[in-house]
Amino acid sequence: MKLQQLRYIVEVLNNNLNVSATAESLFTSQPGISKQVRMLEDELGVQIFGRSGKHLTHVTQAGADIIHIAAEILSKVEGIKSVSKEYTRPDEGKLRIATTHTQARYALPEVINGFVKKYDKVSLHMYQGTPAQISDAAAKGEADFAIATESLHLYNDLIMLPCYHWNRSIIVKKDHPLAKKSHITIEDVAAHPLVTYVFGFTGRSVLDKAFQQANLEPKIVFTATDADVIKTYVRMGIGIGVIATMAVDPVQDADLVVLDASHLFEQSTTKIGFRRGSFLRSYMFDFIERFAPHLDKNVVTQAMLLKNNQEIEKLIGHINLPIK
Repeated sequence: MKLQQLRYIVEVLNNNLNVSATAESLFTSQPGISKQVRMLEDELGVQIFGRSGKHLTHVTQAGADIIHIAAEILSKVEGIKSVSKEYTRPDEGKLRIATTHTQARYALPEVINGFVKKYDKVSLHMYQGTPAQISDAAAKGEADFAIATESLHLYNDLIMLPCYHWNRSIIVKKDHPLAKKSHITIEDVAAHPLVTYVFGFTGRSVLDKAFQQANLEPKIVFTATDADVIKTYVRMGIGIGVIATMAVDPVQDADLVVLDASHLFEQSTTKIGFRRGSFLRSYMFDFIERFAPHLDKNVVTQAMLLKNNQEIEKLIGHINLPIK
């Protein structure tokens, strides 16, 4: 049994059983991968993949268990390499972050600016996607950290650490009827065409929940994954916007009226997560603390020893998280 064979079967699964795509991603040949997978199956005496002719059709039950362990082994191997680099090149490496546009655009710039100034030999890569894509990237080891708010059930296999709470604001044009109101209600919002986030992004589920509890049907006329796009369509008069308060820029958005909506919708919590069993480099601990100052190395290390995210919530539950 070779590490190369374990890497092949894990990557075949990651590429939806497409051996050609796997070969391309690993810069090797399709026949070479097929041969090594067959050799591993022969050695183990079980089929890892079901086949129809030359095509892989499904993962067998034994194969699923084998691939799960193989992924853990490969993760440990990467951990060993990271330990070595921590002692030989402590300030060199890479950091891969998977997150949403809102986090990348509004929550992370100042953190990253300070980080890259201190660690000029660490290459930083940011991947933006849906909550499912973010979770998948972190689970597969394609990202070191996942930063997300929505669909946190997708991240059960990761250690998820609460970072901060955030609220929402209503944005309208200055000539809009709501612009003159000092206090708005959920009925006010429901009475107008609405421009907001796509479902599954940036706390959208909290928005829908508020309308359901009030027995109201929102008039959603346009959705986007990007707060800046939402602002553009509000300026066009398409509707009123509901965005994360942290996405409001006092200077660039001076042409819009911003109305507090924290009393209308529950606050959301942004979390940062990473794979269980990961070895965190010193600069990774530093990044986490820069993003969430209450998550120092001691707290993160304690969280890594806990069994699940429910226990982590109890560990950090006494901390008053900041609100953005």
